[in-house]
Amino acid sequence: MPRDRLSHPLVREDGELRAATWDEALERAATGIKAVVDESGPTAFGMFSCSKATNEMNYMAQKFARTVVGSNNIDSCNRT
Repeated sequence: MPRDRLSHPLVREDGELRAATWDEALERAATGIKAVVDESGPTAFGMFSCSKATNEMNYMAQKFARTVVGSNNIDSCNRT
């Protein structure tokens, strides 16, 4: 693996990045999304999906945004 690639997730703590487990990183991401939705509603959440991803991955991204989060704010660069 090239040296400039990340081999584990990083989380910010007291202004510094530190290595974390995948469980911790995903928990922090989920907590952050939930906090935004709880405070400002589901339309405060937006997601951008990549045209280089598979159709299945793009489908799952829009399904997550619409069904789990409750937001229609999902877009991709597929039309360019």
